[in-house]
Amino acid sequence: MSRTGWILTLGALIVIAGIGYWLTGHLSGGQVSTGGNGQPVVSTGTPQIGGPFTLVNQDGQTVTQESFGGKYLLIYFGFTYCPDVCPTDLAKMAAAMDALGDDAKKVQPIFITIDPERDTPEQIKLYIQQFDPRLVGLTGTPEQIAAAAKAYRAQYDKVKDPSAEGGYTMEHTPYIYFMSPDNKFLTFFVGTRATPEEMAKAMKAKMD
Repeated sequence: MSRTGWILTLGALIVIAGIGYWLTGHLSGGQVSTGGNGQPVVSTGTPQIGGPFTLVNQDGQTVTQESFGGKYLLIYFGFTYCPDVCPTDLAKMAAAMDALGDDAKKVQPIFITIDPERDTPEQIKLYIQQFDPRLVGLTGTPEQIAAAAKAYRAQYDKVKDPSAEGGYTMEHTPYIYFMSPDNKFLTFFVGTRATPEEMAKAMKAKMD
């Protein structure tokens, strides 16, 4: 792992630990759930995560957090040239949507790129079609992407990679956020740890 990768990993652990501490220390009933391997997969509560954004969808239309018809939002930050983590996490999101059954109608899955230089609306449209027809892909200017990522505490960095398209790759934190229809943080998942079934169960509990 590169030096940047270690920094992002450390940052991710700090954010997860900080949210978990905030929840257990300041919320009645706050908890960090664990999966079959005993590792934390989801944290619940209302820390300061999320905020307004203005981006462009895969059809070139300007959208904001208010553009999704009062649905819950399932949000992931990644990039289309990601070789492994992003495809795995997006496939999990799609499987979690399937596991929701009829409740999936209440949820809008969203992919926000952290690589606006390469991820045009056209590129994103081709990419998200591989995972779920319900998935919306968003891009924007570097400043718009940075603002959205900051609001969600998503970390990313551009790293030189001569073997990659454009001579670089992106390193980022693997969070999947579940937001209420009024844009309030409900829960988050660590994509590399949570299973689709765990995600669906946690989302259903928040929608009940």
